[in-house]
Amino acid sequence: MTNDKYTEKLMGTVRSMRKLTDAAWDMVIDCPEAAKKAVPGQFAHLLPEGNYSLRRPISICGINKEEGTLRIVFEVRGEGTKTLASYQAGDRVNLLAPLGHGFTLLPSDRRVILIGGGIGTPPMLPLAQYYGENAVCICGSRTEKAAVLQEDFAKTGCKTILCTDDGSAGVHGLVTVPLAEELQANRPEMIYACGPMPMLRSVAAMAKEQGIPCEVSLEERMGCGVGACLVCACNVYINDGEIHAAHVCKDGPVFDAERVVW
Repeated sequence: MTNDKYTEKLMGTVRSMRKLTDAAWDMVIDCPEAAKKAVPGQFAHLLPEGNYSLRRPISICGINKEEGTLRIVFEVRGEGTKTLASYQAGDRVNLLAPLGHGFTLLPSDRRVILIGGGIGTPPMLPLAQYYGENAVCICGSRTEKAAVLQEDFAKTGCKTILCTDDGSAGVHGLVTVPLAEELQANRPEMIYACGPMPMLRSVAAMAKEQGIPCEVSLEERMGCGVGACLVCACNVYINDGEIHAAHVCKDGPVFDAERVVW
């Protein structure tokens, strides 16, 4: 799926806005045109109200095609996201969506492992909803208070494992520790991951060693969101090991982990 069909500006309406943690916010947007086309793994490109020239790329956390809504969860990291966090129900939202390539979906009865690190956790939720009890979701967070969406994941029926850097909840340490245990206990047919690059690199290496397909959603700074500005370039392998400069916004954000030049 390319971005070419979806570069028109859309105007959505905030249905609900909720603070999840000290830094994270949960926004549901009424936008039937975008919700109808969206698939897990794609993102929305939001333009904050005011004197901003660049949009903010935010992963899609929920898709309700019947109600015509998209759900996004984001952290305040600058003035733009701070402005987005000030929105209230009924406010209008300027967005481009859905953008990018999403995850490859297997039949929902296949066993999969989902791995989300920090703000890379939200795009795992639509996959958990799709696979339900056939999924294991491993989430990494700095602290228990910074962890997001744990109740949402539990409601899907998937097995949930929380890892924290400080040991305040769940497993004390990296997501790769429970991942290794899950790989040994019951081999999955796919691993999906989104989060910091060091985490993705480690997960990709473990998947390759075990011969398990793995898809990763990369996080990069973006300008246009449609492959024109070249800001979000990343290197991937094509053909017989030839390296090619791809764009996270247009060619991704989801890539076969073995194609990424780590």
